[in-house]
Amino acid sequence: MGELIEIVDSLENKISKLLHRLEVLNQANAKLKMELNNVLESHEKTKIALAEWEEKYESLKLASSMLGSNTNKTEAKLKINTLIRELDSCIAQLAE
Repeated sequence: MGELIEIVDSLENKISKLLHRLEVLNQANAKLKMELNNVLESHEKTKIALAEWEEKYESLKLASSMLGSNTNKTEAKLKINTLIRELDSCIAQLAE
């Protein structure tokens, strides 16, 4: 009978340790999920900032080419032609 009590005590001790470890791991998991969310938010903000800077860069390249830079004149002309076609299309739609 004493042996059975020792086995039960041992099992209770092991279960208690496992439950404690489970709680610790759940807390660590929750902390990691919060960190992941923070990193993902930061990544999204960085992607948005990158897109804004790329747009500014393209605008600057276009403005530079319009000011007489020889390197991007063709690109500027193509962009202007595209804008003119879009305006013509809008005017045509308004005229209907």
